[in-house]
Amino acid sequence: QVQLVESGGGLVQAGGTLRLSCTASGRTFSSSTVGWFRQAPGKERDFVAVISWRGAITDYAISVKGRFTISRDNAKNTVYLQMNNLEPEDTAVYYCAARVGSRVYYGPHEYDYWGQGTQVTVSS
Repeated sequence: QVQLVESGGGLVQAGGTLRLSCTASGRTFSSSTVGWFRQAPGKERDFVAVISWRGAITDYAISVKGRFTISRDNAKNTVYLQMNNLEPEDTAVYYCAARVGSRVYYGPHEYDYWGQGTQVTVSS
């Protein structure tokens, strides 16, 4: 069993930065792939970024590639999402999700554990 808690969201102006954290409890976190997803009002939950259990593999949605960076510190049971050059279109609730596995996964249905989400609002 893994429990996830996101933090670091907030209100920022366009061009600003935020760093989200996803802190986990549970013995399997260090062997889990972790993904970040986001959901804007009235829209589906979309893939943002993913990192494999050792951090060797990362991938990003095209819309955030070059602006966002995902990383992890397994000693702290934490995955980070550094978000630079934020745009109003990045406004959403951001969720982290985890599942045990050896590769990266892109669909929300592929994850077993979810956090409660953190709001990111980017003003123009």
